[in-house]
Amino acid sequence: MAQIMTEIVNGETYQYYPLSDNIVRAVGICGEQPTFKYTRIEMTGTLERIASGENIDDVVKGYRSRVSREAILEAMILVTNQFLKTLPVLERAK
Repeated sequence: MAQIMTEIVNGETYQYYPLSDNIVRAVGICGEQPTFKYTRIEMTGTLERIASGENIDDVVKGYRSRVSREAILEAMILVTNQFLKTLPVLERAK
């Protein structure tokens, strides 16, 4: 697992585990669920909006560009890669 990072943001201590360039698990923020870095916007809620059919560019506009299109695509890739890692190895029936 990545090492915890500590930064000062707007005069406040911000500690987080980076999951990718734009996605973190921040200490004491949003129940420590993955969020987009420097926001309190949870990755899960964003992906649920996309899954329900909302356009990525509309989601970015809704967040007033606090979350970029690239960050949302990064979240999709992160979740997909983690899902693929959990798939069991298949064996042929004998």
